[in-house]
Amino acid sequence: MASRNPVAGFALFSFVFAVIFSLAGAQSLAPAPAPTSDGTSIDQGIAYLLMVVALVLTYLIHPLDASSSYSFF
Repeated sequence: MASRNPVAGFALFSFVFAVIFSLAGAQSLAPAPAPTSDGTSIDQGIAYLLMVVALVLTYLIHPLDASSSYSFF
């Protein structure tokens, strides 16, 4: 295939050369720092979850409360 079409042969050669060249010059990356967490993101996630639950309960209970004849005195 490469002998019949010189452009395809050149493209294949340049692709293989680019892959080999990029692997030859590869450097190891520095290790990532260890993750640190003081728990504030976990607390904030729990707070958001509780707010969503309260909002859903409010919208579920409100139609029941609005439809009843309800008086304070």
